[in-house]
Amino acid sequence: MKFISPGCSVFLQLLATVTFATPVFAEIVNINLLQLNDIYEITPVEGGSRGGLARVATVRKQLRQTNPRTYTVLAGDFFSPSALGTAKINGIPLAGQQMVAVLNALGLDYATFGNHEFDLPENLFYQRLQESRFRWFSGNVSDSQGQPFKSVPRSIVFNVKGDRGAIVRVGLIGVTLDSNKQKYVSYADPLTVAKQQVVALKGKVDILVAVTHLPIESDRTLAETIPEIDLIIGGHEHENIQQWRGRDFTPIFKADANARTVYIHQLRYDTKKRNLEINSRLMPITDKIPEESKTAQVVKEWLNRGYQAFRANGFEPTQEVAKTSFPLDGLESSVRNKSTELTKLIAEAMLQEVPDADLAIFNGGSIRVDDVIPPGSITQYDVIRILPFGGKVVAVEMKGELLKKVLEQGQKNKGTGGYLHTAKVTQEQSSGNWFINSQPLDAEKFYKVAISDFLISGKEKGLDFLNLQQPDIKLIAEKRDIRFVVIDELKKQATNLTR
Repeated sequence: MKFISPGCSVFLQLLATVTFATPVFAEIVNINLLQLNDIYEITPVEGGSRGGLARVATVRKQLRQTNPRTYTVLAGDFFSPSALGTAKINGIPLAGQQMVAVLNALGLDYATFGNHEFDLPENLFYQRLQESRFRWFSGNVSDSQGQPFKSVPRSIVFNVKGDRGAIVRVGLIGVTLDSNKQKYVSYADPLTVAKQQVVALKGKVDILVAVTHLPIESDRTLAETIPEIDLIIGGHEHENIQQWRGRDFTPIFKADANARTVYIHQLRYDTKKRNLEINSRLMPITDKIPEESKTAQVVKEWLNRGYQAFRANGFEPTQEVAKTSFPLDGLESSVRNKSTELTKLIAEAMLQEVPDADLAIFNGGSIRVDDVIPPGSITQYDVIRILPFGGKVVAVEMKGELLKKVLEQGQKNKGTGGYLHTAKVTQEQSSGNWFINSQPLDAEKFYKVAISDFLISGKEKGLDFLNLQQPDIKLIAEKRDIRFVVIDELKKQATNLTR
């Protein structure tokens, strides 16, 4: 039986249904779980006002001072993608090395995989695992042979000792969605594996926590079909979520990406009554929280290394490019669903790079900042954060028939990285007809298109047909890295940006 009491925080009481041997010592044991998920920046975001792992380290330190039975858990996604992770030292990208180092300093205890952990090449992925001083676990993600990655158990059980000697056994199971199918990775069905893990841990744990990196719909299914799970802490959506599902009202929690918020779960376990109370609160990480000095120093060191690497590739990260009087919205929830001032700026920059182009096209997934650049100074590093993977702007000739197919797929991709942003393109809502430069799209005409090199690789969702092997598309010219193109456009538009 689970029920919710009134109040600002979430309070759940769970009455265990499994009979265990009576403990030698009966007492109330208090445990804190500090939850993070989807971390791509080691530094604060939103102009420094939110997030920052050194601030999270302070929160952890304060929690441990109050209750040393505090454990920090990360629900996936931090190796990639990040701007700093693209910096190359001796030709090798950092690829999450900075994230692992900072999380080591912070004192992370446990982590499961997110889908972006597997953005890395196999050799760098294994290096990150070896560098981790925290413990990984995963029930459903394996190597290409279906075997667990080295030193990555299927689940974790850790004992928490009370003041009077009572032991509370906490079990962690981890599952991840299969959206990143690299050759060195294999996946099992998350729901099936979670059920198997529950059976395997029966009688071995007092508290069972599922740490997930799944769509919220899949988390709901876990809660509805596996009542033995006491708490689900997850990631993937990048936005804070609180939900309760299933006959026992199993709680599901997700924090905001980039440590804008964290969850603090206070578990109160009665070893005599076998009762668990969960009191969870969402805590904003703001500039009112001081940075923990040790972690802040590690952040600074890695930031300096990254900046030096960017300088070697022609960037000057700290250089101011322009000033704006309005925000530039690069949130994932925005750029994968609609046009923003930022997407318009990028599309216009591409047109300037190919001045005789009839239109410009790029994918929303190329914007990885997941942040709003606030009014004020914009630096080169901000541009790197916005477009960390770079890539060249290219000019192609594309037949109208193919162009129409591309634009329609871009609309179907709404909500994903394959959602397309354009310039000089409109669509009539009533008829669905497309217009290029205010003229109806002609299926037989060839258009000159400024487009990203990634899009013509055929690797974007639903756009596998968009590649240079097609007879209706021809490469005309390769231009510069899109980041330099955007930097130049910002400089050019400097007066317009302070409207």
